[in-house]
Amino acid sequence: MTEETRKQRLERPLSPYMIGSYYKPQLSSMLSIAHRASGVFLSIFGATLMVYWLVALSQGPVAYHEALMLLSAWPAKVLLGLLCFAIYYHSLNGIRHLIWDTGRMLEIKQANLAAIIVLIASSTAAIVTVLIVGGWL
Repeated sequence: MTEETRKQRLERPLSPYMIGSYYKPQLSSMLSIAHRASGVFLSIFGATLMVYWLVALSQGPVAYHEALMLLSAWPAKVLLGLLCFAIYYHSLNGIRHLIWDTGRMLEIKQANLAAIIVLIASSTAAIVTVLIVGGWL
């Protein structure tokens, strides 16, 4: 190996996931990162909220009523709306990944179309769910 080849090898990025000056962000890479983030978000906030709700339920009607009152405040509603979107997004994007595992929809146009469908479907489903559960529909 020549010195010039060695220098070029040391200067190139180690991973295609190095977003920034080495790698141009693409829709699929951003959604892949968002998929991981939504999983972490669901694990932390979704699990915590579920445990809180179950503990309040097990403590009797007074504790459960207090939990419902807390969860009906607007910050909790925002969190519940985000959790709703995260569940739909994580599920639908997981299906997109499963389709990729079969060797389908791997070309850039197909992958981008699937990404847009996932974003629209998860946003629509979350909005409809929040409207129905919130009593607005």
